[in-house]
Amino acid sequence: MLLVAVAAVRISSRSGLPSLLVYLGIGVVMGQDGIGHIHFDSAAVTQVMGYAALVVILAEGGLGTKWKEIRPVLSSASVLATVGVAVSVGVTAVGAHYLVGLEWRQALIIGAVVSSTDAAAVFSVLRKIPLPARVTGTLEAESGFNDAPVVILVVAFSTAGPVEHWYVLLGEIVLELAIGAAIGIAVGWFGSWGLRHVALPASGLYPIAVLAIAVSAYAAGALGHGSGFLAVYLASMVLGNARLPHWPATRGFAEGLGWIAQIGMFVVLGLLVTPHELGDDVVPALVIGLVLTMVARPLSVVLSLAPFRVPWPEQALMSWAGLRGAVPIILATIPMVNGVSGSRRVFNIVFVLVVVYTLLQGPTLPWLARKLRLGEQGEAADLGIESAPLERLRGHLLSVTVPEGSRMHGVEVSELRLPPGAAVTLVVREGKSFVPLPSTVLRRDDELLVVATDPVRDAAERRLRAVAHGGKLAGWLGTDGDAGRGAAS
Repeated sequence: MLLVAVAAVRISSRSGLPSLLVYLGIGVVMGQDGIGHIHFDSAAVTQVMGYAALVVILAEGGLGTKWKEIRPVLSSASVLATVGVAVSVGVTAVGAHYLVGLEWRQALIIGAVVSSTDAAAVFSVLRKIPLPARVTGTLEAESGFNDAPVVILVVAFSTAGPVEHWYVLLGEIVLELAIGAAIGIAVGWFGSWGLRHVALPASGLYPIAVLAIAVSAYAAGALGHGSGFLAVYLASMVLGNARLPHWPATRGFAEGLGWIAQIGMFVVLGLLVTPHELGDDVVPALVIGLVLTMVARPLSVVLSLAPFRVPWPEQALMSWAGLRGAVPIILATIPMVNGVSGSRRVFNIVFVLVVVYTLLQGPTLPWLARKLRLGEQGEAADLGIESAPLERLRGHLLSVTVPEGSRMHGVEVSELRLPPGAAVTLVVREGKSFVPLPSTVLRRDDELLVVATDPVRDAAERRLRAVAHGGKLAGWLGTDGDAGRGAAS
């Protein structure tokens, strides 16, 4: 099954089909209604495995989150993950009650469950699309932050008895988030300090230590009656931005574990569902999903981002990029474990909703980004290569592609005017590589490999972005990388 899932990644990447749907399909095929005839119906086991996988996925996402990208959008992402969740829960619950006929408790549970964007889906999709850093940073931070309040809401709605005082619930959410944030930042800081000052005897121990610290943050947050999910995400983000030794190996190890967690989680969720029971819940799922996608999510984005003056094209993309995945399905097991009346139907509705709307939203995101003119040019991607000279110099190996429409086309390498400490070391053109001369003229579809020392890495990326937007005279004519990055429209 693992080999089939790995092969499915290749198929999904070529077809544009989200990989999570392929993994869910594998689980369904292996289940009791498929060719595997595996009978699995333990919501409790699924919940435990889902939580464990989500911890690893959040850790991997946090390790890959760049502080410089989310720092400017931290406030807006936090509001979107809290106020936006509240708006989404309320609007979706009203739709589920009045349009589908669910009782209020079931409607609130569904509203809370589907209001969480899925970290795995967001991380995997957005990092393949060259979007402005403000959009990517906001969506990634939101997906890392909003699991915590949603879990608290789902647990509150799934416990016996109604929620008597909304302000008590709000206070509990704020307290748990504050405790989780404090513990996560503290564990990440002490962990990174220790790894920088303790020389481990083998490079392979660093990735293990980093993941162990991240998981410890979740455990400490949960034991401290805080949000363990927020703790693990923040601790991982601190570790990921601490410039630890052997960082490329650590990122590769975390990415591999993240893939295993995703595969295992989705396959188990596919096993739990019973396809022949879904027929009666397809129409309710489509109706609730339509309310969520076309009303609740856009309204939550508009209201949450109103104070931050985010351009309308970016708000439109963020409204459509509220990707759902395994997290809502995992959260739908909470009422099943707690024995809530009608919880099986809630699970089936959530499952159908996630499958249909992930299939609709995921593949259309790149198209929408192009239509809204939000594609970035001149973006530099770090290549995770373990190299002793680069390690000593604290250097970076960047990959930059010259896309269609980029004004980098026709520019000589010397005219890039990269800062001292950065240089174009290799050009890949039409499948062949060569070392460029200062007079080498760049063309569309060229891929540049740029070596930059740590102090000038960001300046080199800004310069490449500026040339992509303004051509060889960028800077002289007032075009700089930051302006291009923010406007991109």
